[in-house]
Amino acid sequence: MDKIVITKATINDLDQLQKIGRQTFFETFSTGNTEENMTKYLNEGFSIDKLTTELNDKNAEFYFATLNDNIIGYLKLNIGQSQTELQDDKGLEIERIYVLKDFHGKSVGQLLYDKAIQIARQKNADYIWLGVWEENPRAINFYKKNGFVEFDKHIFKLGNDEQTDILMKLKLK
Repeated sequence: MDKIVITKATINDLDQLQKIGRQTFFETFSTGNTEENMTKYLNEGFSIDKLTTELNDKNAEFYFATLNDNIIGYLKLNIGQSQTELQDDKGLEIERIYVLKDFHGKSVGQLLYDKAIQIARQKNADYIWLGVWEENPRAINFYKKNGFVEFDKHIFKLGNDEQTDILMKLKLK
């Protein structure tokens, strides 16, 4: 396989971010959710307005994984008040790591994860945390393999469906 490159996304990448975001979310969760809830979430969670706000947020960063100039996955990180839950200045949240289904098992997620760790260390974070759907064993196992431990749960609303996310943390210091 050719070399996968990780690059920071900017506001100029809005359309590509929307496309990869919608596609990977749909591939990951469509079989476990209703079409109505998926459509509602994709339209709201990946709207141009919402993504523009996120891309312009100084406490949020997006990174693309590209192969031969094609985006095959992405990462979203949050610090400070942009974190969805803890909002602790000592923490960094991995809000999203998503990879196109065709590239599962090809270390793309690991490369994005490694980028998150690198950035957390650069920002002098004490720990990294994230939320993962309790019915996504592939992701749960990925994070456990990388040293994360469960510390709490929260509700994630997908359309009209309230789902439970497992909150996981990795101490860096």
